[in-house]
Amino acid sequence: VPQRIVSLTQPHIRPIVRGKAGKPIEFGAKLSVSCVDNYMFLEKISWENFNESCHLKEQVEKYKETFGYYPESVHVDKIYRTRENRNWCKERGIRISGPKLGRPPKNVSEEEKKQAHSDECFRNAIEGKF
Repeated sequence: VPQRIVSLTQPHIRPIVRGKAGKPIEFGAKLSVSCVDNYMFLEKISWENFNESCHLKEQVEKYKETFGYYPESVHVDKIYRTRENRNWCKERGIRISGPKLGRPPKNVSEEEKKQAHSDECFRNAIEGKF
C-alpha cells in the first residue's frame, strides 16, 4: 500500500506530525478561516503539514478583496505572531491578537487586559465552531 490507512471511514486522512508537547501527532485537515458577522469563510484547507504564519498576509489581502477593507483585528495562534506579520499588520492599522514579542511589560492597563481577554474569547469561539 503506498500510504498507511489511519481511518476506514475517511481514508484520505493522514497523520500530521506537529511536535506539540502531549500531542505530537494530529489527524485531519489544517484550516485557516475568517469569521465575519458569525459567518465562517474557509481561507485555506490542507491535509499536509504547513507553516500557517506565511499565509497571513495572503489571507488578509483576500479579506480586503472580498469586503473592500482590512479587518480591524486578526485573532491568531502564536505561530502567526512573527515580527514580520506584526509589522505588516501595524502598517495597515490591523490589531493582531496576543501578547507582544519580548519580555512582558510590568504594567498593563486595564483596557489592554480587557482587550486581550476579549480577543482570546473571540478566538476560542472560532475554535469551538469546529
